Amino acid sequence: MDRAQKEAVVEELGQIFSDSGAVVVCHYVGLSVAEMSDYRARMRAAGASVRVAKNRLAKIALEGKPCEGLKDLLTGQTVFGYAEDPVSAAKVTEAFAKDNAKLVVLGGAMGSTILDAAGVKALSAMPSREEVLASIAGCLISPAANLAGAIGAPASNIASVLTTLSEREAA
Repeated sequence: MDRAQKEAVVEELGQIFSDSGAVVVCHYVGLSVAEMSDYRARMRAAGASVRVAKNRLAKIALEGKPCEGLKDLLTGQTVFGYAEDPVSAAKVTEAFAKDNAKLVVLGGAMGSTILDAAGVKALSAMPSREEVLASIAGCLISPAANLAGAIGAPASNIASVLTTLSEREAA
């Protein structure tokens, strides 16, 4: 890798560290190509991405970024999981690590907050952006559905009383 390529990688990693909602750092020693491809596919399906980079270049890219404290985690073979949504990368990584013991979560960062492995696990337990939006939409729709039911209830009650009366007269 020549100097220009290294500079491009540092620039790309700098973008990842500054633009991502959360970054998860893991060791991936012993993962096969198929397992790593599965991890990448799961991350892609959740709207997240995976990046493997040299620790030295990642440390250079971290200089001056809010998540500069990640430098302490960069030892050995590391992989970065990142996403714009702060929860999705942590959620997919924790689920994959639960299925595959070779992926070891070291920690991560959410903005300027540096997380340890337990912090990433807690972050993964939070609802994702889509889940929060769905629950808000459900709360907004619920009063309208209740109102429609309340308005339609007297009419259906009258109809059922009339049906009961007509059945009694017929009998």
